[in-house]
Amino acid sequence: MKIYNYATLTKKEIKALSERSYLMPEKLKQAVWETGLQVMKRGDKAIKELTAAFDGVTLSSLKVSVKEFKQAEKLVSNELKDAIKTASENIAKFHKSQLKTKEPVIETSKGIECWREFKALGTAGLYVPGGSAPLFSTVLMLAVPAKIAGCKKVYICTPPCKNGLIAPEILFAAKTAGVDEVYKIGGAQAVFAMAYGTQTVPKADKIFGPGNQYVTQAKMEVSSFTAIDMPAGPSEVLIIAEESTNASYAAADILSQAEHGPDSQAVLACSSKNKIKEIIAEVDAQLKKLGRKSIAAKALGKSFIMQTRNTKESVEFSNIYAPEHLILNFKDWKKYLTSVQNAGSVFCGTLATESFGDYASGTNHTLPTSGFAKSFGGLNTQSFGKWITYQTVSAQGLRGLGKTVEIMAEAEGLTAHKNAVTIRIENEK
Repeated sequence: MKIYNYATLTKKEIKALSERSYLMPEKLKQAVWETGLQVMKRGDKAIKELTAAFDGVTLSSLKVSVKEFKQAEKLVSNELKDAIKTASENIAKFHKSQLKTKEPVIETSKGIECWREFKALGTAGLYVPGGSAPLFSTVLMLAVPAKIAGCKKVYICTPPCKNGLIAPEILFAAKTAGVDEVYKIGGAQAVFAMAYGTQTVPKADKIFGPGNQYVTQAKMEVSSFTAIDMPAGPSEVLIIAEESTNASYAAADILSQAEHGPDSQAVLACSSKNKIKEIIAEVDAQLKKLGRKSIAAKALGKSFIMQTRNTKESVEFSNIYAPEHLILNFKDWKKYLTSVQNAGSVFCGTLATESFGDYASGTNHTLPTSGFAKSFGGLNTQSFGKWITYQTVSAQGLRGLGKTVEIMAEAEGLTAHKNAVTIRIENEK
């Protein structure tokens, strides 16, 4: 990991280090566009052909059967079942606290009352990555808040294994979270199936979930006509350390991020030269023991260390970088908490590793990446619905505010708008 000195860098250099440019190759964009065209025109038939071509699996049915759910449950250990249930319960506790369906009625003028009410989405389409590491935790992070919000239909698209089945852990998590249906569809074709709807897959009102470059590009393409949760890129963490930081803890946090994938980025901001040396030594030692060390090593090649003069400066840099995950890996974290402005999720203190948020603390691990934490928050219960505004006008309100509306409408040259008020005022005399 390359080391930079914050004090000697120009603003331009700091900005350049903080930028994550993940431009999609034109060849990839073209392939995704062609996939979308096939799904739009031929629906299920195109999806089965694409699944055979990309996943090497020939499917007779896209929908997971009741029998497959039952078989999957038998393959999951009791220990993992208990862990999934505990995580689900914690996620539910945290996300239920976010559910507000109606706000107070506000009288803005005499006789004019305004309020908002929350309405859940009709159909939520969830994408859950499979591949080398089926992310059953993502099932919980997406489905639990969707059900709490009150979505009428919640379904999952996830790629099948080589045997044509879905990873049993994903199916058990889906059952635990109350998912209505699961489909054996991965990649860009899954996103297009959710966006367009097919003979089997219902059209989603909004599409949620992380994925690879093909999934991300497909989400961006359909976002012009189907809502998506947020822009997504490779996962990332920024760890703030100082002299009090346990080097082995910080190194473990760096590597837990790096093993996500070769495009992941782990950034260390530290005010102690000696601690930086200790952490680097720990990273080297722990890396040798990892099962995914080759993946982690590639990610470390894209990661870096920012040496600062003090923790205040580290927080300053973090706000510029705007990380998906921010770990305040030192004892006096409360002193700096109000200074944190840009982060997807913050892990406070020496014991709060990102892994807790990834799995079971209760917060959501679907978070903005690539600097989008400056303008986006993480997934929450209200992501699965929308607020509708209401207003009512009494005779008193008509008389009191009507003239204001008439004047403004006339000034904008919208005489029909003015007349809609005038005709009521005349009729109410």
